[in-house]
Amino acid sequence: MSDKINKEDGVQSDKETSNKKCIFCQIAKREIISEIVHESDNFIAIKDINPVAEGHMLVIPKKHFVTLLDIPNKLGNEMLEFCKKVSFELLEKKLGDGFNLVMNNLEPAGQFVMHAHIHIIPRKEDDRIRFLVRV
Repeated sequence: MSDKINKEDGVQSDKETSNKKCIFCQIAKREIISEIVHESDNFIAIKDINPVAEGHMLVIPKKHFVTLLDIPNKLGNEMLEFCKKVSFELLEKKLGDGFNLVMNNLEPAGQFVMHAHIHIIPRKEDDRIRFLVRV
């Protein structure tokens, strides 16, 4: 397989459309039951099964992409808009006073499921959740 890299369109490969063993692909196709909280034509938001805070969500593309670099720019912009919608609703529901968007890309960065996804983590003052704060 040869991947073609295009900065505007992302990495294009046969792996993009779906991966039969990918749990997030199976959730998006409704082959595995999960509570889908929000949905658009291209994305779903589900509750994280191991939340670090109440309201912790995962935003997942319905198409299979491994990392941020694989997502075409147009779809990436749509993903950001979807994240904003989900984040705003979490704040409206008073699940947090702020929020973090976290995306781990590849194993060295902590990615466990090799399907691109963004964590939306509602935050409250003094919640004792700590992330990397110094780079």
